[in-house]
Amino acid sequence: MIIKELAVGPIMANCYIVGCEDTKAAAVIDPGDDADKILMLLAESALTVDCIINTHGHFDHVGANSRLKEATGAQIMIHALDEPMLSELSATAASMGLNADNSPPADRLLADDDTITFGNITLKVLHTPGHTQGGISLFTEGHVFVGDTLFAGSVGRTDFPGGDFATLKASVKNKLYVLDDDVIVYPGHMGRTTIGREKQSNPFVRA
Repeated sequence: MIIKELAVGPIMANCYIVGCEDTKAAAVIDPGDDADKILMLLAESALTVDCIINTHGHFDHVGANSRLKEATGAQIMIHALDEPMLSELSATAASMGLNADNSPPADRLLADDDTITFGNITLKVLHTPGHTQGGISLFTEGHVFVGDTLFAGSVGRTDFPGGDFATLKASVKNKLYVLDDDVIVYPGHMGRTTIGREKQSNPFVRA
């Protein structure tokens, strides 16, 4: 499996490209901005985008949806509860003094336990609300992409509309901390961690 990472946009959100080594099919997870940089990295890696997956609907994670879809024709996927946010990105970003293009509507609405397959890779959808109502994580053997649900030593904010700390805590405990300790966690901001490390030392959610 190929995993490429780049921080995009003014809030430096992590965008992940996950590719199949055999078929060169790929998923782009959370293209928040800087579509040209994402497309360049895809070209350098000889990968073809099969799908665009949003872990949640905040503009810093979905802002390049429109440009990427236009350039690649890939399907946009997001949880049903966050899909309405895709048409509100410009207004939300403007409220913070930033710019973002509204996204086209989703081609596929995701739900808990769904699977997304591209090439020889299958991602399992874990509904992990709390940061947003439709927040998801994406699990494949040894790896989990968690958006803004869990960070190294921290968790996502819950003071935005749709956020709730008790819900977030339950998501982390019941959906993420049940994974093996050596599973690598790829968060929406900052660096990687592991499930085991967060279970032992995360001050916000202890196992």
